[in-house]
Amino acid sequence: MKKCPRCGQTYTDSNVNFCFNDGELLSYLADDAPPTLLKNRPSTFVDDAPETEFFNQPRATNVTNWQPQAAPPVPRQGQPANSPQIFSQYPVTVSPNQTLAIVSLGLGIGSMTIGWCCSLGLLLSPAAIVTGTIALLQIKKDSTANGGRGMAIAGIVVGSVFLACYLLIIIIYGIGFLLGGFR
Repeated sequence: MKKCPRCGQTYTDSNVNFCFNDGELLSYLADDAPPTLLKNRPSTFVDDAPETEFFNQPRATNVTNWQPQAAPPVPRQGQPANSPQIFSQYPVTVSPNQTLAIVSLGLGIGSMTIGWCCSLGLLLSPAAIVTGTIALLQIKKDSTANGGRGMAIAGIVVGSVFLACYLLIIIIYGIGFLLGGFR
């Protein structure tokens, strides 16, 4: 049997080690011997809590010697004096702007996929060609701030291929109509 030293509750289950009421470590009663860890060897297990060790007092921080900054930081060159200072803990890399190139590629793909329905591609493919051309001009002017050259070229090519295919189909139907094959 085990007994809680704090509340006095006794437990008959030998597998219970802590009191259900207050969580205290249970002790064996005097008439019960603690189980042995190894066969035919007395246990070195002690139910008493380990002795509490007290270390040195925590170091006190000397807050009285703290001095506020004498003057505000000097603004960077080209920055107004009254604007807030922006500092970053990590180096910041700005990725190039690829918005127009992505739009051009999306419009080109849209013209090839859904452009055949209701001749919607006649609106999407010129838009893909125009946005791709504008993106290429911006990339040529400042390649560090603008990117996506491959996507812009792909948007122009896909939009142009759709227009060429659409015009080829119109020409074939026109020739067939003139020859009297379609009635």
